[in-house]
Amino acid sequence: MPVPMPVHAYAAPAAGEPLVPTVIERREVGANDVLIEVKYAGICHSDIHTVRGDWGPQSYPLVPGHEIVGLVAEVGSGVTGHQVGDRVGVGCMVNSCGQCTNCRNGDQQYCAEGMVGTYGAVDRDGTITQGGYSTHVVVDADYVLSVPEGVDLAAAAPLLCAGITTYSPLRRWGAGPGKRVAIVGLGGLGHMAVKIAHALGAEVTVLSQSLKKQEDGLRLGADHYFATSDPATFEQLAGSFDLVLNTVSASIDVDAYLGLLAVDGTMVNVGAPGEPLSLNVFSLIGARRSYAGSMIGGIPETQEMLDFCAEHHLGAEIELIGADKINDAYERVLASDVRYRFVIDTATLG
Repeated sequence: MPVPMPVHAYAAPAAGEPLVPTVIERREVGANDVLIEVKYAGICHSDIHTVRGDWGPQSYPLVPGHEIVGLVAEVGSGVTGHQVGDRVGVGCMVNSCGQCTNCRNGDQQYCAEGMVGTYGAVDRDGTITQGGYSTHVVVDADYVLSVPEGVDLAAAAPLLCAGITTYSPLRRWGAGPGKRVAIVGLGGLGHMAVKIAHALGAEVTVLSQSLKKQEDGLRLGADHYFATSDPATFEQLAGSFDLVLNTVSASIDVDAYLGLLAVDGTMVNVGAPGEPLSLNVFSLIGARRSYAGSMIGGIPETQEMLDFCAEHHLGAEIELIGADKINDAYERVLASDVRYRFVIDTATLG
C-alpha cells in the first residue's frame, strides 16, 4: 500500500477566506517522481484570483503556489536527470498528455488535452493538485527544472512564472539589438520583462500609469520611461515600437497602444484581465500590425530561460516573508504595494 507523506502547508479553506495553516498529503514517490523540499515559493497575482474563485469554482481546501524552488530530497528509481541535493524548480504545470503535437514540440503549456496546473487542477490520477505554499512537493521528473548556481534561490522562484511569461514572447517576437520594445506596466511581470529585454539587447521603454517607479525602471534596465496617464505620451511615441508587451491585468485602450507600433509591429498580451478587451480592426490594418497573446512557456524554453537568467545574473526583485504574512501580502499585491514579488520562506510553514 502506498504511504502518503503529510506535509505542512497554507491553504484557502473556501473562496474569499484567509489562508490558514494546514497539513496535506503528498503521494508516495513513484518511479519517475522527484520529492522536492521546498525552500521558497513566490506569490503570483493569479494565486489570489484562483483561491478567491475569480476564475471559476475551485476545490477547497486549496494550496496555491506555482513559483517553487527547493532541493531534491528523493528521486524515483527511473529518474536520471536529477539527484538528491540538486537545486530545482517547478512552475505553473506538473503534467500534460505528452503525446499531442504541442507536447511533442515542447509546448506542454498548450497541451491539446489541457496541461495539469500545479494547483487546483485534476491530475492524471484523478487527485487535485496542491501547490508550493508547502514544505514538500512530489512532481513528475519531466516537469522539474534545474536552477543554475548563477541565480539566488529565493530570487529564482518568481522566474518560474513571471520570468518565463515574459521571456517567451520577448524571444518569440525577436527582442534584441536594433529592436524597440515597450513594456506596459512595471509590476511582478513587467519588472522581469525589463530585465530580460535589456539583457537581450533591445532598446527598452517602460509605459506606466505614472512616473513614480521611473527610478526603478531605469535601474532595472529601461532606456526610457513614460507615463500613460499623460495623453501626450501616445502622440509622442506613435509608431515607435517593434514590440509592445502588455503585462497588466486591467482594462486598457487597446487601440491607443496599437497606435504605438511601427509597421509590422506586434502587441502581445501576457496580462490576463478579468473582462474582455476590444479593438478597432483598423488599428491593425493601417500598419500591418499584429495583436497576439502568450502563456508561460514549455519545459524546454523554461529551462532555457533559467539558464539565460543565470548567465546574465538576473533574478526577481523580491520581498521575503514568513508564512504568517501571506494574507497581508495578498492585500498588498492587490494594492500594488510590492516591489516586485513576494516570496515565502517555507521554513516558516512548520
